[in-house]
Amino acid sequence: METTLQLTIDCADPQRMVAFWSEALGYVPEPPPGGHSTWREYWTDLGVPEEELPEGAGDCPESIVDPGGRGPRVWFQQVPEPKATKNRIHFDLRVGGGRDVPLEVRRRRVDATVERLVATGAAVLRVSDEPDAGQYAVQMRDPEGNEFDVF
Repeated sequence: METTLQLTIDCADPQRMVAFWSEALGYVPEPPPGGHSTWREYWTDLGVPEEELPEGAGDCPESIVDPGGRGPRVWFQQVPEPKATKNRIHFDLRVGGGRDVPLEVRRRRVDATVERLVATGAAVLRVSDEPDAGQYAVQMRDPEGNEFDVF
């Protein structure tokens, strides 16, 4: 039996999260399967009752996929309650290139990514700049407050 991995993120606005995380991860919105024009149409054809589909659910993609097929599918599940506490799981965006890359180059790569993500709705929480340890990272929040790191 094959096991596949999907990350499910509870959120208030799936379309906003799809747009943000597509940009952050280099993913693309997942098209509806089997020639359906929307996910809602697909779910309805599967027999999901209308009362289980919130208004607007599935009218636009609510999941993203790695166009190269390497990373997991990410589904943004609309829920009524807001985020209440710190994440127990988070994304690490490794954009610097690793310790074999000079710290100044990694810092420039991280800062460019941070700048791009702030422009799409993220916020910087903290910068960890420890040149003696060869480390540079930025802790951020996505548009709904979920923490993630860029290093």
